[in-house]
Amino acid sequence: MKCDLHIHTYYSYDSNALPKDIVDFAVKKGIDCLAITDHDEIGGVDEVIEYAKDKSILIIPGIEVKSRDGDILGLNIRKPIPRNLSAEQTIKKIKEQGGLAIIAHPFGDWHPFKRDLTDLVDIIDGVEIMNASVFIGNKKAKELVKKHDLIFTAGSDAHDPRFIGRTYLEVPGKNLSIEQVLEAIRNKNCKVGGKEYSLFEKITERTTRGLIRLLKFF
Repeated sequence: MKCDLHIHTYYSYDSNALPKDIVDFAVKKGIDCLAITDHDEIGGVDEVIEYAKDKSILIIPGIEVKSRDGDILGLNIRKPIPRNLSAEQTIKKIKEQGGLAIIAHPFGDWHPFKRDLTDLVDIIDGVEIMNASVFIGNKKAKELVKKHDLIFTAGSDAHDPRFIGRTYLEVPGKNLSIEQVLEAIRNKNCKVGGKEYSLFEKITERTTRGLIRLLKFF
């Protein structure tokens, strides 16, 4: 199964992506599983699940929480988690829900993690090692995961449906449940697929996100 584990809907402040378009584009591109990870929001999850219920795609509920130290993905999360907590507090709240706590784009150019991750390797579940929208930093994330033998994930970080599935995590098996996918990730029984956005796509995608954020603000 091809799993894109970092997707944003219009519930995120910098996305206008509709649940219908997200699911339709994913199915068209042969993506079997999506994690909906809006910024500090979970409202988009239910809308995507409702639209996808008769489609051949698995939806994992999630969130991208802005902690004081940086962005943390929570996979298999059903309740919102407050922003601006410490990394330790955010990770604890994710795990209290039985979710996986994944450091998002830790060495990304826009929103790098502010803490030395070696301080957190004993409590995090893993690290996102391939984020399609990152200009630099994916290689360094891979090196960190290898050094500390951590769980890893990958995702397009798509705020526009057209970019869904650009990068993904490949998990062996078909028609797996959420727990089966997460168990494969925990066991590192998976591999990264796809590629980053082109330089032109990265620039235009970031510009579009900025404009959407500005328009929503006003």
